[in-house]
Amino acid sequence: MSAHHELLTTNRKALTINLDDAKYGTFAEIGAGQEVARVFFQAGGASGTIAKTISAYDMVFSDSIYGKAARYVSRERLSLMLDHEFDLLRERLAQHRGDRTTFFVFADTVATTSFRGNNEAHGWLGVRFQTEPLGPASEIVVHVHMWDKESVLQQQALGIIGVNLIYAAFYHRAAPLAFIESLVDHLGAERIEIDMLRFSGPAFPQVDHRLMALHLVQTGLTNAVMFGPHGDVLQPSEVLHRKPVLVERGGFHPVTHAQIDLLRCATAQFVADPLVAGKDVVVLAELTLSTLAARGALDSADCLARVDLLAALGYTVLISNYAEFFRLTSYFRRYTKEMIGVALGIRSLLEVFNEERYEPLEGGLLESFGRMFRHAVKLYVYPMLPTAYAAYLASDRASAAATRLPPPLPDGALVTAENLPITPHLRHLYAHLLQNGYLTCINGFSPDALPIFPSDVRRQIVAGDAAWERAVPAVTADAIKRRQLFGYTPTAGASPAT
Repeated sequence: MSAHHELLTTNRKALTINLDDAKYGTFAEIGAGQEVARVFFQAGGASGTIAKTISAYDMVFSDSIYGKAARYVSRERLSLMLDHEFDLLRERLAQHRGDRTTFFVFADTVATTSFRGNNEAHGWLGVRFQTEPLGPASEIVVHVHMWDKESVLQQQALGIIGVNLIYAAFYHRAAPLAFIESLVDHLGAERIEIDMLRFSGPAFPQVDHRLMALHLVQTGLTNAVMFGPHGDVLQPSEVLHRKPVLVERGGFHPVTHAQIDLLRCATAQFVADPLVAGKDVVVLAELTLSTLAARGALDSADCLARVDLLAALGYTVLISNYAEFFRLTSYFRRYTKEMIGVALGIRSLLEVFNEERYEPLEGGLLESFGRMFRHAVKLYVYPMLPTAYAAYLASDRASAAATRLPPPLPDGALVTAENLPITPHLRHLYAHLLQNGYLTCINGFSPDALPIFPSDVRRQIVAGDAAWERAVPAVTADAIKRRQLFGYTPTAGASPAT
């Protein structure tokens, strides 16, 4: 973050805007006082900036002004507020001062911690603004979680981020990455989490919303962002709210028939579970920052290419910085009490039992399992060929939870959750989870998919061996060739992109 950011206090940002004669607007705030407008009043010179402040707390009043919405703290409610206030601002003041003014509206709809303290403290904030007099409007919308325990501190944090948002819209919009970092000036991610950010309008013609979302995770402003099958950035709480969730974690570098088969089979078993049957299920493909940056600095283009390939197959994609599964399932629990399923392979299952991963926890592996399995959570385990398992044991990537001898299997048998040999001191714990249904074998898999591993596919792509095309869906192969992804270069004998 630049020294310029550090020098500007919240009051100084508000005063800078107040002293700009061209900027004039409305503040509409519901749910946490009028904390943003308050900062502008306290900074001085607010009469040159504020046309109106309003706080329609009562639902009847709010509905009569803005119209009804399914939920009061929602993107829909925020959009209604921005629409109404901006139209009213121009209707009443355009003739009077429109030729010399860039109008703006700041709005938020927020829920701070209630008196009982049992609700989610979060909110939607947005600013709609002109960049030139009489010009079209652009818009920025963010969704935040507030982590302070006391509502008065949450209100204070809301006031700061609201000022930061308005200031950034006016003075940092040409540099979106700096814009994002400036949103938590004088706050920090320990007080505010920003898990959705969207730019729209002529002020942002080149902004890639997916790149902005990825930057939120990279900078620690949120722990996870979500992308829809059409490439749009989704707000996780809207997608996950009170729904069963099934997730497959992978590198998807590239996505292969094996990974698709794993999720297909796990989905079939998940939706048939009595706790899930008949309910609207969210199925996710998840990438972690640790996987994406496994070979050094994160390559944003490579990351978004993986998102594109998954989206082309109809998947909703989650990118998170939750290295451990118990943190991932805890994240889902913020939004749903329904069943959570995790689809994974043998190697990932062994990592779940790798005690070295949990050394920072006071309770170690047992604490992590207590967090992960305390509610309805089930792991769906994809089988592995014995030859692949033996190669895994011989590699330096083998988990400490694995025994160094492959299981004695009859000819043609596979390594599964039921016969997987675990290091002796964890066997009783493993048996408990297996016998009580926390771990289950995936059924109905395609034998042809078992020999496919992404690392082999990547080597074939780089080497120009066209065999890799049989390991991925046709639409994936076509995109890899057309965009020359993952080291692909056109070679003699390779089939052309269609």
